Amino acid sequence: MKNWMVVFGLVFTLLSGVAHAQEINDQNPYLLVQGVAMKTFDRIKANQTAIDEDPEMLRLIMEEELVPHIDYKFAAYMVLGKHFKSVPQEKRGEYLSVFRQYLITTYAVAMGYYDNQTVVFQPERDFEGEKSVTVRAVIQDPVRPEIKIAFKVRKDARTNAWKAYDMVAEGISMLNSKRSEFESILRTDGIDAVIALMREKIGQPVELNRSSQTSS
Repeated sequence: MKNWMVVFGLVFTLLSGVAHAQEINDQNPYLLVQGVAMKTFDRIKANQTAIDEDPEMLRLIMEEELVPHIDYKFAAYMVLGKHFKSVPQEKRGEYLSVFRQYLITTYAVAMGYYDNQTVVFQPERDFEGEKSVTVRAVIQDPVRPEIKIAFKVRKDARTNAWKAYDMVAEGISMLNSKRSEFESILRTDGIDAVIALMREKIGQPVELNRSSQTSS
């Protein structure tokens, strides 16, 4: 899991250089992924000195730039899987709220990894009439093997806006990983134990874990 998180962090770091200055286009899943990444990392680069002094600033950046374009409710329910129906109605609101903060923390921790690879997106495909799209890319590194990644993006039936809900790195889904992590806890101890676990991780400090120092 730790190795996967390193890859996850690098993926979002690498995306900072793949999009040109533009507004977020949530009507196109391909432009959405690149545009959100650009805005997020432009802000990280602009505040790099402050982040070095206080890594907790990454939580604010993730909440304001990245999370609004993630369908966290859909992701949260997918993580519950078959256990969704067993969660009491009065607990679902609390679970969603904590899961959102858990995602913010997950992304903020991932941002503690920084390196100098490049990412190449596969060409955009026709998505007319589609409700879900996979945006594929390859991370290229001069000294490491290529890493294949894919972003799962879905269309909101009410607003027609696209939002991301999962990322797959070398065949490993973030949602599936979290579902596997929580499944046994849900089965034996219930939703309260899962919420407690997420709160514990949210309470841990964000740290920078770069393999080498980079200049902004």
